[in-house]
Amino acid sequence: MSIRKQVTLRTIADELGLTIHTVSKALRGLPGMSEATRKAVTDCARELGYRTKEQEAGISAERIPWSSAKPRRFAMLIVGDSDFHQMQLEGVRVRLNELGHSLYPLLVPAEISDEDELRHWLDNNGLFFADGLFLTAVIPEWMETILLELPLPKVLINYPPDVTAVDSVIWDVEFAIHQSMEELYRAGHRDILYIGELGRLRGFRLRWSAFAASAERLGLHGLANPAEHVTESSSDRAAWMERLTSKLSSGKYTAAVAAIPGIAEWVRVAAGFLKLSIPDDLSLVGMENEAHPRYEAMSRPLLLVREAGERAAELMLRRIANPLLPYEQVRLRGTFYPGETIIPVGKYTVHETKEIAMSATEALRY
Repeated sequence: MSIRKQVTLRTIADELGLTIHTVSKALRGLPGMSEATRKAVTDCARELGYRTKEQEAGISAERIPWSSAKPRRFAMLIVGDSDFHQMQLEGVRVRLNELGHSLYPLLVPAEISDEDELRHWLDNNGLFFADGLFLTAVIPEWMETILLELPLPKVLINYPPDVTAVDSVIWDVEFAIHQSMEELYRAGHRDILYIGELGRLRGFRLRWSAFAASAERLGLHGLANPAEHVTESSSDRAAWMERLTSKLSSGKYTAAVAAIPGIAEWVRVAAGFLKLSIPDDLSLVGMENEAHPRYEAMSRPLLLVREAGERAAELMLRRIANPLLPYEQVRLRGTFYPGETIIPVGKYTVHETKEIAMSATEALRY
């Protein structure tokens, strides 16, 4: 049997064509390099199975079992098929694989509509042979309630229900809303349109409550009146777009927060129909799970969806190894990507700024 070659800083440096010094700085989080280089180093280290002494100490301190422990097999329950679920799946799978375990997804059929059908489906798909269960975000709440009662270790990738004892981790959308409002407020915006459904999911309701709390904190009293915003379900797209265009055409708002992933694109469509330029006529913050391929410059809070999956894997292994530890609710907070879709109120538009810069350049030639 071949002996696995030891991975060192030199191994990573040779793999990437970097110096050992650069690799060491990247893994310790020290400044002095681009984020692209830092990411390349950390990704390579993870792929090769390299851990710093600090990472080893962190794993021990968190009571997470090492990969030398018994290999385990976990299930992840998914409702719906989207890139959003794939991001959660990737995060959990990558971290479990690093620690010597495996993950298999279970896609719940759309036709399941009650408890008996769900339990029958679970029995037929061998869920109870899994060592633990990951519950993804956007599972219907009636279904989530049943799943949380199952007698096996669980981690919820979502905000937990108020009276449920379960380990959970989530990218903090409440914090992201506060960030977004803070950025708009600093740019002078006071008339801000909230666009996002209120009632269907726990995360949607928390987004709105964060918007209301942020408005009060910033002294924007009376702003958070649902009747003044676009808070209906978008299931009837035509009616929803009619309400959105009505709000945007009123001339009342200088900025908008598209609070649910996928909504910002429709705001752009409506603005284009009304001949409104973003950001010249309307500053826009989008709450997207990742950069939109067509609108990469959109200002947005960074939502740590994959990272939540990784942390969920750690919480699961910690729970199995230490069943009597207190339950944890972990919220991951990202930074704000400034992008190009927020401009200060009363300042030159993007187009005007470019014209002024061109005029200044021309003047310098003479």
